[in-house]
Amino acid sequence: MTSHQQPTATLLRIRAGRASLAPAERRVADHILADPAGAVGQTISELAAACCTSETTVVRFSRAVGHRGFPELRMALATGLAHEAARERHRPVPGTDIGPDDTLRELVDKIGYADARGVEDTIENLDLDRLEQLVGALTTARRINLFGVGASGFTARDLQRKLYRIGLPAAGFEDWHEALAAAGLVGEGDVYIGVSHSGTTAETVRVLALARRRGALTAAVTNVAPSPVADVADAVLTTVVRESGLRSGAMASRIAQLAIVDCVLVAVAQRTPDRTEAALRATFDAVRDLPVAPPSSELEGPPPR
Repeated sequence: MTSHQQPTATLLRIRAGRASLAPAERRVADHILADPAGAVGQTISELAAACCTSETTVVRFSRAVGHRGFPELRMALATGLAHEAARERHRPVPGTDIGPDDTLRELVDKIGYADARGVEDTIENLDLDRLEQLVGALTTARRINLFGVGASGFTARDLQRKLYRIGLPAAGFEDWHEALAAAGLVGEGDVYIGVSHSGTTAETVRVLALARRRGALTAAVTNVAPSPVADVADAVLTTVVRESGLRSGAMASRIAQLAIVDCVLVAVAQRTPDRTEAALRATFDAVRDLPVAPPSSELEGPPPR
């Protein structure tokens, strides 16, 4: 695929999950990534021969990237490429790879385009059944725990604060020992949400695995499915973002993750309007009459004894 072409969501998932594939499956991934349009035109036998592997491996690869078989994968690729071509005809595409010779205008345009596309592709490909499963569990949960490491921790904390603000018993953890201890206390009727862009964060995997064994419903927000984090989650919500040369995962993923956070929050609020309205009113009233600055007596401290 040439540098100016934009990848479809299917290609992004293949690229994101490539590292976790077996060597023969990785050859299939590389072949498709190099020439997606060519792969669409091949039969399963032709693709297997081009990759020096078997038809069984192609089927296994198709399932590993989220499809029931090669015909479904090929259809997804064809649909995505057609959609991409139509979109590019109606809107100039600046590309996403940022180079050392780009002007500041080009850099800004590419970042804006990539962020917008990340949100757009994430929303277009969001699994609504899994979203519904998570939202339903959150509305009746006894307790809700959230955890993420590094930049993913900011996303987990953002959702925790928003859920707490609308009256849900949500707690967020930054220290993974505390997160693990909290996982040991959950049970049926509880929800534990883990955020991991890579899907391989060991701490998040361990926390969700324990919470699941304890009977809680587990959910993962990740850019890679299948992945170790997805394997221990009952509900997987997948972002669809692509990294470019000078941007790290923490930059590209957070906008798409926050789009999912907003979908979760608003869906929960929609289903619990009375509780949400009462909680928002109470929290607003609690801070509405605060002075701009504390009284001078508080600033000066207690009088000397």
